[in-house]
Amino acid sequence: ILASKEYLSVPLDYAAEMRAYDTKVGEFRVHYAGFFDPGFGMPEAGGEATRGVLEVRSHDVPFVISDGQIVCRLVYEPLIEIPDKIYGAGGIGSNYQGQGLKLGKHFRG
Repeated sequence: ILASKEYLSVPLDYAAEMRAYDTKVGEFRVHYAGFFDPGFGMPEAGGEATRGVLEVRSHDVPFVISDGQIVCRLVYEPLIEIPDKIYGAGGIGSNYQGQGLKLGKHFRG
């Protein structure tokens, strides 16, 4: 589990997809969900600019990640309209905003 050095935010009228920065570096994957919903890191959705948390895995090959190494990029896509319900906003029971470095809920602590 890694957190980005950069703080992220996604406007309410956009969604963002995490994509591989360079597919030639080997069998290496930086995400498994890969999407940042509209309002991620935005005050309107109960958040503030926050770091992206990545699940990083290499497949059957050793791999070293250096501090500051670029491992992915975000591609922002405009939406036709702002969604009625913003994931991460209060009242819907999500833990999306302000996430930090922690294992998913399905792991025992």
